Amino acid sequence: MSTSPLALRERRLSSEFAGLSSWEDRYKRLIEKGKALGDLPDDLKQEKYKVRGCQSQVWLHAHLTDSGQVIFRADSDALIVKGLAAILLDVYSMATPEEILNTPPQFVKDLGFESHLSPSRANGLFAMVKQIMYYAQAFKALGALKR
Repeated sequence: MSTSPLALRERRLSSEFAGLSSWEDRYKRLIEKGKALGDLPDDLKQEKYKVRGCQSQVWLHAHLTDSGQVIFRADSDALIVKGLAAILLDVYSMATPEEILNTPPQFVKDLGFESHLSPSRANGLFAMVKQIMYYAQAFKALGALKR
């Protein structure tokens, strides 16, 4: 069993949702997580930060810190989608590009969201994952150029 920071975050998230017996309770928790995420400032709700492939409006912003960690911020106009963004940020934010790229989103399947979301929401979820991976790849390439 991996002890990487992201693997530990995945296990914590899995434990949090495993304690919820019904899908109604899981959706409520997802909405709570989205509300806790807060709102993005308007200057980050620009077209260039929109996630393509989402039926809802979703903005995903990434910043690489001086210590080499990626900080993600996200927002959505749909509560469940914002909650999905929140769980992705719980796992992937504050990690290095390499850690992100080496951590496939298996936890999404393990949590059951892949099979319990509408097709459009599932597409949006994987569009967010794809965008997170693109950011990580770009930051990794940027780091290689600086060496």
